[in-house]
Amino acid sequence: MTGSDVDIKNGSRRRKVGIIGAILGVAAAGVAAGVATERYLVHRSKRVDDVYADEEFGVWDSDEELTVTTDDGIDLHVEIVNGPDSDQADQPTLVFVHGFCLDMGTFHFQRKALEGTHRMVFYDQPGHGRSGKLRKGEYSLDALGAGLRAVLQATAPTGPVVLIGHSMGGMTIMALAEQVPELFESRVEAVVLISTSAGKLDQVNFGLPEVVAKFRRPLLPVVGIAGPISSGVVDRARRASTDLAWLLTRRYGFGTARPSPALVSYVEKMNTTTSTDVIARYLRTLYTHARLLVLGPLRRVPVLLVCGDRDVLTPLTHTREIAAVLPEAELVVVPDGGHVVMLEHADEVNDAIETFLKRVLAR
Repeated sequence: MTGSDVDIKNGSRRRKVGIIGAILGVAAAGVAAGVATERYLVHRSKRVDDVYADEEFGVWDSDEELTVTTDDGIDLHVEIVNGPDSDQADQPTLVFVHGFCLDMGTFHFQRKALEGTHRMVFYDQPGHGRSGKLRKGEYSLDALGAGLRAVLQATAPTGPVVLIGHSMGGMTIMALAEQVPELFESRVEAVVLISTSAGKLDQVNFGLPEVVAKFRRPLLPVVGIAGPISSGVVDRARRASTDLAWLLTRRYGFGTARPSPALVSYVEKMNTTTSTDVIARYLRTLYTHARLLVLGPLRRVPVLLVCGDRDVLTPLTHTREIAAVLPEAELVVVPDGGHVVMLEHADEVNDAIETFLKRVLAR
Protein backbone atom coordinates (compact mmCIF):
# COMPACT_ATOMS: atom_id res chain seq x y z
CA MET A 1 0.00 0.00 0.00
CA THR A 2 1.46 3.37 -0.97
CA GLY A 3 1.66 6.42 1.25
CA SER A 4 -1.12 8.11 -0.66
CA ASP A 5 -3.37 5.06 -0.13
CA VAL A 6 -2.70 5.18 3.61
CA ASP A 7 -3.49 8.90 3.71
CA ILE A 8 -6.77 8.32 1.85
CA LYS A 9 -7.71 5.44 4.20
CA ASN A 10 -6.83 7.47 7.30
CA GLY A 11 -8.75 10.42 5.93
CA SER A 12 -11.77 8.21 5.37
CA ARG A 13 -11.56 6.93 8.95
CA ARG A 14 -11.28 10.46 10.30
CA ARG A 15 -14.34 11.51 8.32
CA LYS A 16 -16.32 8.52 9.63
CA VAL A 17 -15.21 9.23 13.18
CA GLY A 18 -16.08 12.86 12.67
CA ILE A 19 -19.54 11.98 11.36
CA ILE A 20 -20.18 9.54 14.21
CA GLY A 21 -18.94 12.10 16.70
CA ALA A 22 -21.20 14.73 15.20
CA ILE A 23 -24.18 12.35 15.36
CA LEU A 24 -23.42 11.50 18.99
CA GLY A 25 -22.95 15.15 19.77
CA VAL A 26 -26.30 16.05 18.24
CA ALA A 27 -27.94 13.14 20.06
CA ALA A 28 -26.38 14.17 23.37
CA ALA A 29 -27.45 17.75 22.80
CA GLY A 30 -30.97 16.54 22.01
CA VAL A 31 -31.13 14.47 25.19
CA ALA A 32 -29.80 17.37 27.24
CA ALA A 33 -32.30 19.73 25.65
CA GLY A 34 -35.09 17.24 26.25
CA VAL A 35 -34.17 16.88 29.92
CA ALA A 36 -33.92 20.66 30.27
CA THR A 37 -37.33 21.06 28.64
CA GLU A 38 -38.84 18.42 30.91
CA ARG A 39 -37.49 20.15 33.99
CA TYR A 40 -38.70 23.53 32.80
CA LEU A 41 -42.20 22.22 32.10
CA VAL A 42 -42.41 20.38 35.42
CA HIS A 43 -41.11 23.40 37.33
CA ARG A 44 -43.61 25.67 35.58
CA SER A 45 -46.47 23.23 36.21
CA LYS A 46 -45.67 22.92 39.90
CA ARG A 47 -45.78 26.69 40.45
CA VAL A 48 -49.59 26.71 40.31
CA ASP A 49 -51.54 27.09 43.56
CA ASP A 50 -51.99 23.59 44.96
CA VAL A 51 -55.04 22.84 47.07
CA TYR A 52 -53.52 19.48 48.02
CA ALA A 53 -50.04 20.73 48.88
CA ASP A 54 -50.50 19.66 52.53
CA GLU A 55 -52.58 16.54 51.89
CA GLU A 56 -51.16 13.39 53.49
CA PHE A 57 -51.74 11.03 50.61
CA GLY A 58 -51.68 7.36 51.43
CA VAL A 59 -51.98 7.93 55.17
CA TRP A 60 -55.06 6.37 56.77
CA ASP A 61 -56.19 4.48 59.83
CA SER A 62 -57.10 0.81 59.50
CA ASP A 63 -58.96 -1.28 62.04
CA GLU A 64 -57.39 -4.48 60.73
CA GLU A 65 -54.67 -5.53 58.29
CA LEU A 66 -54.33 -9.06 57.00
CA THR A 67 -52.83 -11.16 54.24
CA VAL A 68 -55.00 -13.19 51.89
CA THR A 69 -53.27 -15.82 49.76
CA THR A 70 -54.67 -16.49 46.30
CA ASP A 71 -54.97 -19.89 44.62
CA ASP A 72 -51.79 -19.18 42.66
CA GLY A 73 -49.82 -18.43 45.82
CA ILE A 74 -49.78 -14.61 45.82
CA ASP A 75 -50.07 -12.85 49.17
CA LEU A 76 -52.49 -9.93 48.95
CA HIS A 77 -52.24 -7.03 51.38
CA VAL A 78 -55.71 -6.22 52.73
CA GLU A 79 -56.98 -3.47 55.01
CA ILE A 80 -60.37 -3.24 56.74
CA VAL A 81 -62.07 -0.11 58.03
CA ASN A 82 -65.01 -0.88 60.29
CA GLY A 83 -68.28 1.03 60.03
CA PRO A 84 -70.63 2.15 62.82
CA ASP A 85 -72.68 -1.05 62.64
CA SER A 86 -70.02 -3.55 61.56
CA ASP A 87 -71.32 -6.10 64.08
CA GLN A 88 -74.70 -6.26 62.35
CA ALA A 89 -74.93 -8.98 59.71
CA ASP A 90 -77.20 -6.98 57.40
CA GLN A 91 -74.78 -4.05 57.06
CA PRO A 92 -73.08 -4.06 53.64
CA THR A 93 -69.32 -4.12 53.15
CA LEU A 94 -67.87 -1.87 50.47
CA VAL A 95 -65.02 -3.63 48.66
CA PHE A 96 -62.70 -1.41 46.60
CA VAL A 97 -60.67 -2.84 43.70
CA HIS A 98 -57.99 -0.60 42.17
CA GLY A 99 -56.63 -0.42 38.64
CA PHE A 100 -53.47 -1.15 36.67
CA CYS A 101 -50.19 0.39 37.88
CA LEU A 102 -51.94 1.79 40.96
CA ASP A 103 -52.79 0.51 44.45
CA MET A 104 -55.45 0.88 47.14
CA GLY A 105 -54.36 4.52 47.50
CA THR A 106 -56.37 5.18 44.34
CA PHE A 107 -59.40 5.50 46.63
CA HIS A 108 -57.75 7.96 49.03
CA PHE A 109 -60.61 10.49 48.99
CA GLN A 110 -63.38 7.87 48.94
CA ARG A 111 -61.83 6.22 52.00
CA LYS A 112 -61.81 9.55 53.83
CA ALA A 113 -65.33 10.51 52.77
CA LEU A 114 -66.99 7.19 53.67
CA GLU A 115 -65.04 6.45 56.86
CA GLY A 116 -67.39 6.09 59.80
CA THR A 117 -70.43 5.46 57.62
CA HIS A 118 -69.67 2.06 56.06
CA ARG A 119 -67.51 -0.99 56.63
CA MET A 120 -64.87 -0.93 53.88
CA VAL A 121 -62.28 -3.34 52.49
CA PHE A 122 -59.27 -2.28 50.43
CA TYR A 123 -56.56 -4.47 48.94
CA ASP A 124 -53.61 -4.29 46.56
CA GLN A 125 -53.98 -6.40 43.44
CA PRO A 126 -51.23 -8.93 42.53
CA GLY A 127 -47.94 -7.25 41.65
CA HIS A 128 -49.13 -3.89 42.95
CA GLY A 129 -48.59 -1.94 46.16
CA ARG A 130 -47.70 -4.16 49.11
CA SER A 131 -49.02 -7.38 47.60
CA GLY A 132 -46.80 -10.15 46.28
CA LYS A 133 -45.97 -10.96 42.68
CA LEU A 134 -46.60 -13.94 40.45
CA ARG A 135 -43.45 -16.07 40.37
CA LYS A 136 -43.68 -16.90 36.68
CA GLY A 137 -46.04 -16.63 33.76
CA GLU A 138 -48.55 -13.94 32.92
CA TYR A 139 -51.18 -12.34 35.10
CA SER A 140 -54.76 -13.00 34.04
CA LEU A 141 -58.08 -11.34 34.74
CA ASP A 142 -59.50 -14.76 35.60
CA ALA A 143 -56.93 -14.99 38.39
CA LEU A 144 -57.75 -11.45 39.50
CA GLY A 145 -61.43 -12.40 39.71
CA ALA A 146 -60.49 -15.43 41.81
CA GLY A 147 -58.34 -13.16 43.98
CA LEU A 148 -61.29 -10.86 44.61
CA ARG A 149 -63.37 -13.88 45.57
CA ALA A 150 -60.66 -14.94 48.06
CA VAL A 151 -60.68 -11.44 49.59
CA LEU A 152 -64.46 -11.60 49.94
CA GLN A 153 -64.27 -14.99 51.61
CA ALA A 154 -61.67 -13.72 54.08
CA THR A 155 -63.16 -10.32 54.89
CA ALA A 156 -66.89 -10.62 54.23
CA PRO A 157 -67.80 -14.32 54.14
CA THR A 158 -71.47 -13.50 54.80
CA GLY A 159 -73.75 -10.54 54.37
CA PRO A 160 -74.29 -8.04 51.57
CA VAL A 161 -71.42 -6.42 49.67
CA VAL A 162 -70.99 -3.51 47.27
CA LEU A 163 -68.18 -3.85 44.73
CA ILE A 164 -66.40 -0.67 43.61
CA GLY A 165 -63.80 -1.02 40.85
CA HIS A 166 -61.63 1.44 38.96
CA SER A 167 -60.18 0.61 35.53
CA MET A 168 -58.65 -2.89 35.81
CA GLY A 169 -60.53 -3.20 39.10
CA GLY A 170 -63.78 -2.93 37.15
CA MET A 171 -62.53 -5.65 34.81
CA THR A 172 -61.76 -7.78 37.88
CA ILE A 173 -65.38 -7.41 38.99
CA MET A 174 -66.53 -8.44 35.50
CA ALA A 175 -64.33 -11.54 35.71
CA LEU A 176 -65.84 -12.39 39.11
CA ALA A 177 -69.35 -12.00 37.66
CA GLU A 178 -68.45 -14.38 34.85
CA GLN A 179 -66.99 -16.94 37.28
CA VAL A 180 -69.59 -16.76 40.06
CA PRO A 181 -72.81 -15.28 38.61
CA GLU A 182 -74.90 -16.57 41.54
CA LEU A 183 -72.99 -14.18 43.82
CA PHE A 184 -74.82 -11.32 42.11
CA GLU A 185 -78.15 -12.87 43.01
CA SER A 186 -77.43 -13.65 46.64
CA ARG A 187 -74.92 -11.19 48.11
CA VAL A 188 -73.84 -8.37 45.79
CA GLU A 189 -76.15 -5.43 46.52
CA ALA A 190 -74.69 -3.02 43.97
CA VAL A 191 -71.68 -2.35 41.72
CA VAL A 192 -69.80 0.88 40.96
CA LEU A 193 -67.58 0.89 37.86
CA ILE A 194 -65.23 3.85 37.43
CA SER A 195 -63.27 4.57 34.24
CA THR A 196 -63.26 1.00 33.04
CA SER A 197 -63.84 -1.05 29.89
CA ALA A 198 -65.41 -4.33 28.84
CA GLY A 199 -62.99 -4.80 25.94
CA LYS A 200 -61.36 -3.38 22.80
CA LEU A 201 -58.48 -1.85 24.74
CA ASP A 202 -56.18 -2.79 21.87
CA GLN A 203 -58.02 -0.17 19.80
CA VAL A 204 -57.50 2.73 22.20
CA ASN A 205 -55.19 5.36 20.67
CA PHE A 206 -54.43 7.20 23.96
CA GLY A 207 -55.40 10.51 22.39
CA LEU A 208 -52.64 10.20 19.80
CA PRO A 209 -53.08 10.57 16.04
CA GLU A 210 -53.87 7.17 14.53
CA VAL A 211 -50.75 7.28 12.36
CA VAL A 212 -48.70 7.39 15.59
CA ALA A 213 -50.87 5.15 17.76
CA LYS A 214 -50.81 2.26 15.29
CA PHE A 215 -47.09 1.70 15.89
CA ARG A 216 -47.66 0.69 19.51
CA ARG A 217 -49.57 -2.48 18.60
CA PRO A 218 -46.67 -4.37 16.98
CA LEU A 219 -44.55 -3.48 20.02
CA LEU A 220 -46.84 -5.11 22.58
CA PRO A 221 -45.56 -8.67 22.02
CA VAL A 222 -41.99 -7.39 22.35
CA VAL A 223 -42.77 -5.65 25.62
CA GLY A 224 -44.73 -8.65 26.82
CA ILE A 225 -41.74 -10.99 26.60
CA ALA A 226 -39.34 -8.62 28.32
CA GLY A 227 -37.29 -10.56 30.83
CA PRO A 228 -36.34 -9.59 34.38
CA ILE A 229 -32.93 -8.32 33.26
CA SER A 230 -34.26 -5.95 30.61
CA SER A 231 -37.07 -4.94 32.96
CA GLY A 232 -34.52 -3.92 35.56
CA VAL A 233 -32.79 -1.68 33.05
CA VAL A 234 -36.08 -0.06 32.10
CA ASP A 235 -37.01 0.43 35.77
CA ARG A 236 -33.74 2.27 36.39
CA ALA A 237 -34.41 4.46 33.36
CA ARG A 238 -37.93 5.18 34.63
CA ARG A 239 -36.58 6.25 38.01
CA ALA A 240 -33.99 8.45 36.35
CA SER A 241 -36.57 10.18 34.15
CA THR A 242 -38.79 11.36 36.99
CA ASP A 243 -39.66 14.66 35.29
CA LEU A 244 -40.79 12.87 32.15
CA ALA A 245 -42.77 10.36 34.22
CA TRP A 246 -44.48 13.24 36.01
CA LEU A 247 -45.45 14.92 32.72
CA LEU A 248 -46.74 11.65 31.25
CA THR A 249 -48.79 11.00 34.39
CA ARG A 250 -50.34 14.44 34.12
CA ARG A 251 -51.02 13.95 30.40
CA TYR A 252 -52.58 10.49 30.57
CA GLY A 253 -54.11 10.45 34.04
CA PHE A 254 -55.81 13.83 34.23
CA GLY A 255 -58.32 15.83 32.21
CA THR A 256 -58.04 19.30 33.72
CA ALA A 257 -55.50 21.69 32.24
CA ARG A 258 -53.76 22.35 35.56
CA PRO A 259 -54.33 19.51 38.02
CA SER A 260 -52.89 19.60 41.53
CA PRO A 261 -49.10 19.01 41.28
CA ALA A 262 -49.19 17.08 44.57
CA LEU A 263 -51.95 14.86 43.20
CA VAL A 264 -50.01 14.21 39.99
CA SER A 265 -46.93 13.31 42.07
CA TYR A 266 -49.02 10.90 44.17
CA VAL A 267 -50.31 9.06 41.09
CA GLU A 268 -46.85 9.12 39.47
CA LYS A 269 -45.40 7.47 42.59
CA MET A 270 -47.95 4.65 42.36
CA ASN A 271 -47.19 4.24 38.65
CA THR A 272 -43.41 4.05 39.04
CA THR A 273 -43.66 1.70 42.03
CA THR A 274 -45.19 -0.91 39.71
CA SER A 275 -42.23 -2.71 38.13
CA THR A 276 -41.80 -3.03 34.37
CA ASP A 277 -41.77 -6.82 34.74
CA VAL A 278 -45.25 -6.71 36.31
CA ILE A 279 -46.49 -4.29 33.65
CA ALA A 280 -45.24 -6.51 30.83
CA ARG A 281 -46.87 -9.61 32.31
CA TYR A 282 -50.25 -7.89 32.52
CA LEU A 283 -50.41 -6.49 28.99
CA ARG A 284 -51.72 -9.52 27.14
CA THR A 285 -54.67 -10.08 29.47
CA LEU A 286 -55.62 -6.40 29.40
CA TYR A 287 -55.46 -6.13 25.62
CA THR A 288 -57.42 -9.34 25.10
CA HIS A 289 -60.05 -8.51 27.74
CA ALA A 290 -63.50 -8.96 26.16
CA ARG A 291 -66.43 -9.29 28.55
CA LEU A 292 -69.11 -7.10 27.02
CA LEU A 293 -71.18 -10.18 26.16
CA VAL A 294 -70.94 -11.74 29.63
CA LEU A 295 -72.18 -8.83 31.74
CA GLY A 296 -75.54 -10.52 32.29
CA PRO A 297 -75.05 -11.01 36.05
CA LEU A 298 -74.63 -7.24 36.47
CA ARG A 299 -78.18 -6.72 35.16
CA ARG A 300 -79.42 -8.27 38.40
CA VAL A 301 -78.04 -5.48 40.60
CA PRO A 302 -78.01 -1.66 40.57
CA VAL A 303 -74.94 -0.36 38.74
CA LEU A 304 -73.34 3.08 38.79
CA LEU A 305 -71.03 3.97 35.90
CA VAL A 306 -68.63 6.90 36.32
CA CYS A 307 -66.20 8.22 33.71
CA GLY A 308 -64.46 11.48 32.89
CA ASP A 309 -65.12 12.96 29.47
CA ARG A 310 -61.37 13.35 28.87
CA ASP A 311 -60.24 9.87 29.81
CA VAL A 312 -57.80 8.76 27.08
CA LEU A 313 -56.94 5.37 28.61
CA THR A 314 -60.45 3.93 28.98
CA PRO A 315 -62.44 6.47 26.95
CA LEU A 316 -66.02 7.45 27.68
CA THR A 317 -67.12 5.46 24.61
CA HIS A 318 -66.16 2.28 26.49
CA THR A 319 -68.34 3.23 29.45
CA ARG A 320 -71.21 4.02 27.08
CA GLU A 321 -70.84 0.55 25.56
CA ILE A 322 -71.27 -0.95 29.03
CA ALA A 323 -74.29 1.30 29.61
CA ALA A 324 -75.85 0.02 26.38
CA VAL A 325 -75.60 -3.55 27.69
CA LEU A 326 -76.82 -2.49 31.16
CA PRO A 327 -79.67 -0.09 30.25
CA GLU A 328 -80.79 0.22 33.88
CA ALA A 329 -77.38 1.44 34.99
CA GLU A 330 -76.90 5.03 36.11
CA LEU A 331 -74.26 6.93 34.11
CA VAL A 332 -72.37 9.89 35.54
CA VAL A 333 -70.05 11.78 33.17
CA VAL A 334 -67.57 14.07 34.92
CA PRO A 335 -66.55 17.16 32.88
CA ASP A 336 -62.78 17.59 32.46
CA GLY A 337 -62.22 14.25 34.12
CA GLY A 338 -59.27 12.04 33.21
CA HIS A 339 -58.53 8.42 34.00
CA VAL A 340 -58.07 8.93 37.76
CA VAL A 341 -61.30 10.89 37.99
CA MET A 342 -62.02 9.73 41.57
CA LEU A 343 -58.84 11.54 42.65
CA GLU A 344 -58.99 14.47 40.25
CA HIS A 345 -62.68 15.27 40.88
CA ALA A 346 -63.14 13.61 44.24
CA ASP A 347 -66.11 15.71 45.38
CA GLU A 348 -68.16 14.96 42.28
CA VAL A 349 -67.37 11.25 42.38
CA ASN A 350 -67.99 11.01 46.13
CA ASP A 351 -71.36 12.76 45.76
CA ALA A 352 -72.34 10.33 42.99
CA ILE A 353 -71.30 7.28 45.03
CA GLU A 354 -72.94 8.46 48.27
CA THR A 355 -76.21 9.34 46.52
CA PHE A 356 -76.19 5.99 44.73
CA LEU A 357 -75.51 4.04 47.94
CA LYS A 358 -78.22 5.83 49.91
CA ARG A 359 -80.76 5.00 47.23
CA VAL A 360 -79.89 1.35 46.59
CA LEU A 361 -79.18 0.40 50.21
CA ALA A 362 -82.37 2.02 51.44
CA ARG A 363 -84.24 -0.78 49.68
